[in-house]
Amino acid sequence: MNIYDTAQGRRSAILEKLRNDSSITVGELSREFKVSEVTIRKDLRILQDRKLLIRVHGGAIKESRISQAEVEERDFQLKQQVNSLEKQAIGRAAAAHIKDGDTIMIDSGTTALEVARNLHKFNDLTIITTSIAATLEALKYKRFKVILLGGAIREPSLSVVGSLAESNLKLFYCDKLFLGVDSFSVEAGLSTPNIEEASTNQMMISRAREVIAVFDSSKVNRRAFAFICSPDKISRVVTDDRVPAGFRSQLESLGVKVEAVSA
Repeated sequence: MNIYDTAQGRRSAILEKLRNDSSITVGELSREFKVSEVTIRKDLRILQDRKLLIRVHGGAIKESRISQAEVEERDFQLKQQVNSLEKQAIGRAAAAHIKDGDTIMIDSGTTALEVARNLHKFNDLTIITTSIAATLEALKYKRFKVILLGGAIREPSLSVVGSLAESNLKLFYCDKLFLGVDSFSVEAGLSTPNIEEASTNQMMISRAREVIAVFDSSKVNRRAFAFICSPDKISRVVTDDRVPAGFRSQLESLGVKVEAVSA
């Protein structure tokens, strides 16, 4: 099934169109997605309620007061629909670096969640995570030790953050951390819109022997509000094959291994 056949997929595509065009009309969206204008108006109303766009007569315009990174962060289900095939391929490739007996840490985020969905071949893992969604996925295997860190729950990312989460992280070491990324620039490093999430990510990095950053190519050459770390703190990057060649070569020159997979 095409993701545009779902309401979430269609709304994700509407936001994607607004990234490239300053305005869209109900009529053109109705024709493109082959749904009624009533359905499109409902989509626009829901997206406006989430403060992702501004409705105008006959269509909608960009909500210019927020960045695209913040737009994607606001709705976890919506974010799952963005570049979903790339995220699935990245999750499969990243999980291939795990060994039975490993203690792994899984960050929040929809790409890191795909790692948790690809643990079928393992029998003995300890999984530590800040992600509620990844916790639920890990429990489905019924054979792993799963630890959900305590802390304040961030609804947009379905994750735990803050001083309690960071205090609990000090109790553990892990073999591999799978770190989701909102924005990645060679010059500016890794970043996220939320200060608390950045601080929790920094603590996770300090407890990991190997840090594997997982993200699709849309996150490249962007900078969000809160700094997480510089690229040299990352051991390996797993991304999709649309990542710019220059970005890849710059990372490799810093000693970061880059794995670009096809969707």
